[in-house]
Amino acid sequence: MPLDSPSPTPAALDDDGALLDAYSRAVVSVVDRVGPAVVRVERLTNGRDAPGGVGSGVVIAGDGLVLTNSHVVGGARRVRLSFADGSSREARVLGDDPDTDLALLSCDLPGGIPFARLGDSRALKRGQLVVAIGNPLGFESTVTAGVVSALGRSLRAASGRLIDDVIQTDAALNPGNSGGPLVSSTAEVVGINTAMIQRAQGICFAVASNTAVFAVSEFIAHGRVRRAHIGIAAETVPLPRRIGLATGAGARAIRVSFIEPGSPADAAGVLAGDLLLSVDGVATPGADALIRLLNSERIGKATTLALLRGGKIEHRTVVPVERRR
Repeated sequence: MPLDSPSPTPAALDDDGALLDAYSRAVVSVVDRVGPAVVRVERLTNGRDAPGGVGSGVVIAGDGLVLTNSHVVGGARRVRLSFADGSSREARVLGDDPDTDLALLSCDLPGGIPFARLGDSRALKRGQLVVAIGNPLGFESTVTAGVVSALGRSLRAASGRLIDDVIQTDAALNPGNSGGPLVSSTAEVVGINTAMIQRAQGICFAVASNTAVFAVSEFIAHGRVRRAHIGIAAETVPLPRRIGLATGAGARAIRVSFIEPGSPADAAGVLAGDLLLSVDGVATPGADALIRLLNSERIGKATTLALLRGGKIEHRTVVPVERRR
């Protein structure tokens, strides 16, 4: 501080303390409410006595549904869950989808274990406070906090496909955090922590909760995620207000960043750089919306895409195919 600078007044110090207290209270409240629903997930490779990989998960329903990462499950059909009260149970894998890096588990919950609620990731804003809870490097129930750094990122899954609409955060993640929840200040799970960048600080990623809601519904209905595939990689982008009003697309759309050669989109003449406004007249304000629209009902069905290209709206008809692993 320069020598001629005025000293902070007691009122200013009190204001700083109040802000810090508010931040601390928000984080503590989230941990108190969601922390007991976070579990350790241990993959069993050769029976009960041969542990495999270790990660995290979060209980999302009172009947024992637990959400985690596909790469934590690693193709296993049964895993062991350890709860915050010290108890452990075996769980079976209801669904495993490497394309979204999500898996759904089921087990009989110990008495008193709460569940966390999946929130609306589309309502997130950059700079918003988020809290990550998990079991990094074997340290149980570790809490880190940060902000939403960016939205609408794409991340390549272990399957080789891009996971769209990924949340970037600077909340610190380490091996073992995978599958744990990224939680908003209102104690809603807005993402499932999935990856970090080695040798980089403050660059971590989570699968958006809206993608998780879609995957969970598919796991329950089909035991797997059946989805139509048109062969694009996409990211969510804002639309200028005048364009959103003129086209009826709203504030956001999807920008096509890549076309898979020989795919239905390629055959229909979709180009990289096109803005996808709607599918069969239904607006696509984000990549998660497109994922939900490309469900099993559209497989083999002629589907109309409204695209904004060169300032003009064009329509292309695609015939989606079922996405295969």
